[in-house]
Amino acid sequence: MAEQAKFSCSICLDLLKDPVTIPCGHSYCMNCIKSHWDGEDEKEIYSCPQCRETFTPRPVLVKNTMLADLMEELKKSGLPAAPADHCYAGPDDVACDVCSGRKLKATKSCLICLVSYCDEHLQPHYQSSAFEKHKLMEPSKKLQENICSQHDEVMKMFCRTDQQSICYLCSVDQHKDHDTVSAAAERSERQKELEVSQLNIQQRIQDRQKDVKLLQQELEAINRSADKTVEDTEKMFTELIRLMEKRSSEVTQQVRSQQETEVSRVKELQEKLQQEITELKRKEAELKKFSHTEDHNQFLQNFPSVSALSESTDSPSINIRPLRYFEDVTAAVSEVRDKLQDVLREKWRKVLLTVTEVDHLLSNPPPEPRTRDEFLKYSCELTLDPNTLHTQLLLSEGNRKATMKRKQQSYPSHPDRFTTCCQVLSKESLTGRCYWEVEWSRDGVGVAVAYRNIGGAESLDESRFGLNDKSWAFFSYQRYNAFWHNNVQTHVSGSQCYRIGVYLDHSAGILSFYSVSETMTLLHRVQTTFTQPLYAGLWFYYIDDTAEFRKLT
Repeated sequence: MAEQAKFSCSICLDLLKDPVTIPCGHSYCMNCIKSHWDGEDEKEIYSCPQCRETFTPRPVLVKNTMLADLMEELKKSGLPAAPADHCYAGPDDVACDVCSGRKLKATKSCLICLVSYCDEHLQPHYQSSAFEKHKLMEPSKKLQENICSQHDEVMKMFCRTDQQSICYLCSVDQHKDHDTVSAAAERSERQKELEVSQLNIQQRIQDRQKDVKLLQQELEAINRSADKTVEDTEKMFTELIRLMEKRSSEVTQQVRSQQETEVSRVKELQEKLQQEITELKRKEAELKKFSHTEDHNQFLQNFPSVSALSESTDSPSINIRPLRYFEDVTAAVSEVRDKLQDVLREKWRKVLLTVTEVDHLLSNPPPEPRTRDEFLKYSCELTLDPNTLHTQLLLSEGNRKATMKRKQQSYPSHPDRFTTCCQVLSKESLTGRCYWEVEWSRDGVGVAVAYRNIGGAESLDESRFGLNDKSWAFFSYQRYNAFWHNNVQTHVSGSQCYRIGVYLDHSAGILSFYSVSETMTLLHRVQTTFTQPLYAGLWFYYIDDTAEFRKLT
């Protein structure tokens, strides 16, 4: 390092390039000294950066060929390059305490020597056995804090009584009767506590990461549900708009067609009447002229032929109605509009309440019901959809009750109708929080919820409640209870029941089945994610079995 410094430019701190020697004898890179003196041009006094000797006028710089040749030989011999500028200690760095002149950055500090060393000055600690027990650490500016201010000794002890670091003299002086241990022993104990704290922190990090993951899943579910809802509602509103436009176009076409027919009829009649008027006017002129005949015999002789009139044009009696030709159509359309507005007004309130409920549930989800009275707050009135009804099922009680018959019923074909299983879905969709009860007679009835697109499926696995991922079903038959989903059966303990309460929290993904008697007994609970509106379903196995959605309000 010292050898290298002899051949370094004191301005750029690198090996000399195109060396020049100024009058005082110091050598520099030609570009470095030129740049230095360029800054002194306005003073017209030029100085040496090292010895500060001044020169007037500015010396002429000539390359020192001997020194240049020497530099080339040194480079070929492998002289190490001068330290890069970033190797020197800056204001925020720990400087080597041994370096003279411009100090290099320290790479280690010694807790025994209480000195910081650069790589070069640290070598004895690695090479000499005298430094074998020295403790090296990352460079620190606080080494002097390890010195006892009272005794000027390294503080290698720790007073547990006063919770402070002390030196050995302190331990036999003012800390004589205190609980003192070596700093290493105290560090060992604290290290164990630190490890416990680290484990606790790691566990908390894992827990929070799980929470973040769950929140991310919830966020994705919220966004997915909102996007799907917006997409579906826009599609439905577009269909409604297209239907209204289609109906408007049909009414317009029918009115225009009828208008054209009636206008054509009236114009045709007008032409006939106009022709008759023209003929009558001609006859009137002829009679007027004949009436002026002076020859009585001529008048009497021609009178029969002249006075005869042609028959009048056959035309229907013309009854001019009050100016109300198509106003009945307007009245009919107005009636349809008023009814649609009434329906939309009523259902729109439900839509807005549902959106508000979703917002309330997301921000402040209420607790789950516990008593039947609490469940009844979410009761909904359900009816069975005839379009999904299997042909062995017969509806009654305002479509709330279904009975399985041996004889096939005659129902019109429909894409949603069940054909492979004796099942039926509700007409009403289920979103938000809902509660309903099903009561049945005899054995072999199942209660289910399902997506709408399960109806009309041709295969048994695709259509039967519980055998696919589109439905969740609870069956109670022959004193045996079971829950089915995605063709996986879960046995449910308890005796056979004949009234089931079903609680659904669609947004929370909760589906619960309760045995309803004097108390509510939970039979089975599901926690999942529902991606579509659900419909209540009933399944039948035995002839003459009946099941009914009970009226709860």
